[in-house]
Amino acid sequence: MNLVRVEGLSRDFGSGDRVVHAVRDVNLTADRGELLAIRGRSGAGKTTLLNLVGGLDRPTAGTVYVAGHEVTAAGEQELLSLRRDTIGFVFQSFGLIPILSAAENVGVPLRLAKVPAAEREERVAMLLELVGLGAHAAQRPYELSGGQQQRVAVARALANDPQLLIADEPTGQLDSETGRSIMELLRALVKARGMTALVATHDPALVEVADRVLHLRDGALATPPPPDPPSSRARRAARSLLVALPARRAPSLLVDQGHMVVL
Repeated sequence: MNLVRVEGLSRDFGSGDRVVHAVRDVNLTADRGELLAIRGRSGAGKTTLLNLVGGLDRPTAGTVYVAGHEVTAAGEQELLSLRRDTIGFVFQSFGLIPILSAAENVGVPLRLAKVPAAEREERVAMLLELVGLGAHAAQRPYELSGGQQQRVAVARALANDPQLLIADEPTGQLDSETGRSIMELLRALVKARGMTALVATHDPALVEVADRVLHLRDGALATPPPPDPPSSRARRAARSLLVALPARRAPSLLVDQGHMVVL
């Protein structure tokens, strides 16, 4: 069953000869319990698309439905309720409040929702354990690594048990190993909690954990490029091997119809 449905979504900036088509006639769906990756280069329109789905921006045309609510027709009060109770956000820049501890940052959405203190503290402790940071509850952001800060941001996004998690380049400021651990955490959370996640990334190594991948190019959904033929892969492998081998051996390589032979 679809949790997210997007129909004919477009977003333009500017006007006349200077108009920029940031998102162009996008149609997509995302099911409950699905991790959907949106892949594209910087400037492809990924952030704009996620902002439209999450109700952070208004489209030029088209409709967005999340959990049965028409986001694009919602008033400000309904959007506030949707963002507080139904949608969780994870941003590339973490967005933690520097003067608050990890636990206090995670507790911010619960305070806004007026959750009683005892229940709030119990839930914050559970969420920090869930993301592997139970022992770091009292530390402030500057005392945590980049990966730990992003885990705090994930825990905060889960505070009000959202049905939809929107993550915009959540690994963009992390090294590849830490980035993969964050994506695997999101994968595990989606499956364990039955929520839906929309994750924007331009890192091809990180889309492997997604259930489905959409390619965005110049604001429009595009057909992914076909895989390389075996002969092309073999040639690249041969070149990589030649570079990797010690210089003293200086082998020669013969590549013929997809076969590689070291002479």
